[in-house]
Amino acid sequence: MQVQPEPTPNPNAIKFTLDRPATDGGAETFKAGSDPAASPLGAAVFALGGVVNVFATANFVSVTKDDATDWND
Repeated sequence: MQVQPEPTPNPNAIKFTLDRPATDGGAETFKAGSDPAASPLGAAVFALGGVVNVFATANFVSVTKDDATDWND
């Protein structure tokens, strides 16, 4: 899978464009505290730590981190 990170107007969010669909259907949003069983992708991203929101649709995933987390981590 090819993944291309792109900045967004929000410095706490990065858009990751994929070379294939990110979901099996419509848009999916997962917030901190969501049931990880609802999305293996969402659960894997949250497991990295510092993530507060994951939005997946079409061919991209947007990940939003908390203020205390550095993207380089």
